[in-house]
Amino acid sequence: MTTEIKVPVLPESVADATVATWHVSVGDTVSRDQNLVDIETDKVVLEVVAPEDGVIVAISEEEGATVLGEQVIAQIGAAGAAPAQSNEQSAAPAAAAPAAEGKEVDIKVPVLPESVADATIATWHVQPGEAVSRDQNLVDIETDKVVLEVVAPEDGVMGEHLHAEGDTVLGEQVIGKLSAGGAPAAAAPAQADAASSDENADVLTPSVRRLIAEKGLDASQIKGSGKGGRITKEDVDAFLKAPAAKPAAAPAKAAAAAPAPAAPVGDRTQKRVPMTRLRKTIANRLLEAKNSTAMLTTFNEVNMKPIMDLRKQYKDVFEERHGIRLGFMSFYVKAVTEALKRFPEVNASIDGDDIVYHNYFDISIAVSTPRGLVTPVLRDCDKLSVAEIEKGIRELALKGRDGKLTVDDMTGGNFTITNGGVFGSLLSTPIINLPQSSILGMHKIQERPMAVNGKVEILPMMYLALSYDHRQIDGKESVGFLVTIKELLEDPTRLLLDV
Repeated sequence: MTTEIKVPVLPESVADATVATWHVSVGDTVSRDQNLVDIETDKVVLEVVAPEDGVIVAISEEEGATVLGEQVIAQIGAAGAAPAQSNEQSAAPAAAAPAAEGKEVDIKVPVLPESVADATIATWHVQPGEAVSRDQNLVDIETDKVVLEVVAPEDGVMGEHLHAEGDTVLGEQVIGKLSAGGAPAAAAPAQADAASSDENADVLTPSVRRLIAEKGLDASQIKGSGKGGRITKEDVDAFLKAPAAKPAAAPAKAAAAAPAPAAPVGDRTQKRVPMTRLRKTIANRLLEAKNSTAMLTTFNEVNMKPIMDLRKQYKDVFEERHGIRLGFMSFYVKAVTEALKRFPEVNASIDGDDIVYHNYFDISIAVSTPRGLVTPVLRDCDKLSVAEIEKGIRELALKGRDGKLTVDDMTGGNFTITNGGVFGSLLSTPIINLPQSSILGMHKIQERPMAVNGKVEILPMMYLALSYDHRQIDGKESVGFLVTIKELLEDPTRLLLDV
């Protein structure tokens, strides 16, 4: 009788995880509570321990594999049990005779949305010859708006890549081959010995890949100490801490004869990388907004003390009742929605020679992601409670961070809110998010001395910035809109009483 070893239940915001390090192999004897394997998410590393004494009889997911919560990744048998035939053992005869190949399956680009002409291959997660399991992510396809994951239709072995990373592809185009049910061919010993750490370094866990990108490093220059030369976080840290190689000192006689070399001026290397499709789209849209609108920005400031006092009084009760923290953004969304009702010119857009007025309130929320700034849409904000707004914003932020935003999430929106204050911005002039006609910038809340009824008080103040298209919105409407937001935020009771 065997016992299944499963991935722990993952947090609600985590879609999948990666098998980081196996501390045991098939056939090893293990004891109860011994750490068997490390499972890595984008936030934490989870340890999976043995539920009882026994022997590892099977490992079904190797290091680097993407797994889901509660997925079976290994089996433990009673002490003395014979290990099941592992993937490596079953593949051994392939060195002597060719493995039987299954049917060949085309790996295609998904059907692209109507407004998307083509896409780019962003990242291949598996290489030719690697075994893959059904629903495993094979490749990320990047469009102007979202990243699409292409998964394996069934178990098998990855075949040829017909298109490399960076190639432009069309909807339903064949980009690779999969041998369904096939077994990976075993490398000859000489070939295995010749395999470099650079090739092994291509298989990176999410956290290592993110760390290398953040530090601007070249993975091929880092020597991996993990299984098969895999690069670990410790390898990256060691590479960063290692002193730069110094040239050997020249003989004294030669040094005396040669002219003194110029003093080194430090590390002057540079790195050139192509823009991602998302970054190019952001650049083009921002430039279009600057060049095609009569953009003007008006400013005001708001005393945040009433909202901060309200949050302090009710935050614990709110979180206990609704299961989510009470933040500032829900107040901003509520105030903007009410102001849009009062100033329909701001809740409109220009279409050719027409002005289109919207009788619904879809608010775009600017979200910073590892891939760049995106503006997913929170729909029908006039019908949402404060708790529903907080939950909706959190869901969009998590999807943006994990690259799970869909085209529908990004499409539409009548007005945009951007909060540079989370990064410390004190004041800015936000750029309109076309085809919208205005955008509200929130900023850092900072204590300043203010005159109140003839006395100086220290109050938490925040600057507001409203950028708008002057072709459509006049100064009276823009200033009135911003003043309405200021009044609603300084007296949040008015949001409840609709006054």
